[in-house]
Amino acid sequence: MTSEQQEAILAIALHAAFADGIKDERERAEFRRIADSLASESGAVDLARLYQDVLLKRLSVESAAATLTDTGQRHFAYEMAVCVCDADGRMTDSERRFMDQLKMLLALDAGQATGIEREIDAVVVAAETMPREAPTVSGTPRPSEAEIDKSILNYALLNGALELLPQSWASMAIIPLQIRMVYGIGQSHGVSLDQGHIKEFIAAAGVGLTSQYLEQFGRKLLGGLLGKAAGKTFGKFGSAATGMAFSFASTYALGQVAKRYYAGGRTMSTELLRDTFQNLLGPAKAMQTQYLPQIQQKASTLDMGQVMSLIKGR
Repeated sequence: MTSEQQEAILAIALHAAFADGIKDERERAEFRRIADSLASESGAVDLARLYQDVLLKRLSVESAAATLTDTGQRHFAYEMAVCVCDADGRMTDSERRFMDQLKMLLALDAGQATGIEREIDAVVVAAETMPREAPTVSGTPRPSEAEIDKSILNYALLNGALELLPQSWASMAIIPLQIRMVYGIGQSHGVSLDQGHIKEFIAAAGVGLTSQYLEQFGRKLLGGLLGKAAGKTFGKFGSAATGMAFSFASTYALGQVAKRYYAGGRTMSTELLRDTFQNLLGPAKAMQTQYLPQIQQKASTLDMGQVMSLIKGR
């Protein structure tokens, strides 16, 4: 895949991220940070410039779509756009209109587009059905701190492993699993949470839903982990190392922040939440090397059925 084709797919993903009429400067700042971060890892694609070109409408979705002449690349671009629009829940009306336009620009028929959306929708639907509050059993002791730490590590290992898989449902599952992890941590401290609260907490910690998926996808694209577009079913561990470290670390740091937040009676300010998350992120990235063999082993055995069961808490 050429750098021009990579740029085109990334541009389409950015257009999808802006399709809901985003006006929040904090979210725009997060997209700029992602562009700068990914640009530092890729000498071929100037993502900082690409971000500005999309934001300032110098690069239209029409011209980006026209760059993709290969059927597999067009399918992949549509798939990524669906994922970006669905990252924070079901599509809004404006996002649906954008996807209908993109489907025509990429010359996908209804059957092809429906097939792509069906796989992604399976994750979205599974995520909407969770978390479910577990029945309280009188006299049942709450999990110890060591048990909570073990659970956080297991979620981090799982999300690191998902980053090694090229299928789109794998990356889409990372955010719902982070939501389930935070739910379990809150519940272990006697706090019953709904999805709305959990998403607000994750955002307050500085982990954007749409932006997190966009960053994961960008790392996969630039790292060569394009299983479907390249005609493969599994990516190279080396190519995905940065993305894997990001997903492992962000999940682990988020879990540790949640543990402190709910153990402390939910008194941390948004600024303190963000500072704590950022301070934990670096050490968590360093931990990833230690657990690399376990992440690789887990990735080799994962399938969609297992992941959907975990999202639903079964």
